[in-house]
Amino acid sequence: MVLLARREDRLRALAEELGAEYEPCDVSRREDVERVAASILERHPQIHVLVNNAGIRGGASFAAIDPERLEEVLRVNYLGSVWSLRAFLPGLEAVERSDVVNIVSVAGTVAFPPSGPYSASKHAQLAFSRATAAELRGRGIHVHTVNPGFVETEGFPQASVLGSALLRRLVVGPEHVARHVLKVLRRDKGETFVPRWYRAAPVAQALAPGLFARLLSRAGYRRS
Repeated sequence: MVLLARREDRLRALAEELGAEYEPCDVSRREDVERVAASILERHPQIHVLVNNAGIRGGASFAAIDPERLEEVLRVNYLGSVWSLRAFLPGLEAVERSDVVNIVSVAGTVAFPPSGPYSASKHAQLAFSRATAAELRGRGIHVHTVNPGFVETEGFPQASVLGSALLRRLVVGPEHVARHVLKVLRRDKGETFVPRWYRAAPVAQALAPGLFARLLSRAGYRRS
């Protein structure tokens, strides 16, 4: 197992805990991903599982977000998955069966107005995941799309940004998502939601887009 992230101090500690390797990497920078992938593939020419989990929140609407932040959100949330898959593709193709897990978001299946840039970046990642699932399956690479709802992490402190007590009760922990990913791999699931009842959100938006948009605009999600 090889861990990739930007903060080397965190990586080193986690790698020691898990008995894993690590490489500092900023997935928003294509040259960084390609350099790290070349180093890893030299040591491990066969890649059995690739998990694209990097993501940052926009924290504002399209009208309010800083332009540089908007570009960063798109680079990390969408292009980071693209650069990583392309860079590790030779290793994924080197085994008879390999898996790619893209951690997308329920926000990628609905238009969420209080955090439009984040939602748009996840829409792009979702389309990328669906397209590559069809493109690569014939080459022995199984692409899995996981759409979590509200998950409490350092980068996404949901308890503090969700103004509604009802919404705060919907928050799950990262361990919940990790267990779901393992189940997805064991059962070879394509596209899933976690918790699974979030699947109702894109259906509701498709059936009643105007009403759904009004409800979301009143959801009590703080932008900062």
